[in-house]
Amino acid sequence: MIEIRPGLVIPDSNLTWRTSRAGGPGGQHVNTTDSRVELLFDAEGCAALYPRTKVRLRELAGRRMNAAGVLQLICATHRSQHRNKATLEERLRDLVLEALRPPPPPRRPTKPSRAAKRRRLDAKKQRGAKKKARGKKWSGDD
Repeated sequence: MIEIRPGLVIPDSNLTWRTSRAGGPGGQHVNTTDSRVELLFDAEGCAALYPRTKVRLRELAGRRMNAAGVLQLICATHRSQHRNKATLEERLRDLVLEALRPPPPPRRPTKPSRAAKRRRLDAKKQRGAKKKARGKKWSGDD
């Protein structure tokens, strides 16, 4: 059970934990310890989340959520399985809290002002003149 915020708890029935050996350097420790932790969260089957929260969670999760609505998070950053599990719980909590927030308002398209356009073109002309002044100086004697 993971408490997202007071009054919102994700039950263990929607969570599946798997462990495996982490890759990379680490010597004897990494070869003998299942420190990599994988969390599967069945967001689609979770009754604690509102439907709009599930839709927003799907948008935020991207490729981490499959077509069945199962979110997959993996952590192998720490040497300890316990710390990796705590990190995954924190990541899930942050992701769900972000999904609970309303999406940002849509961007209102704007156009640059006439003065801004003029300043941009003047700056381009100045840069061009500066670069042209760097060129070879040649006299017409050749």
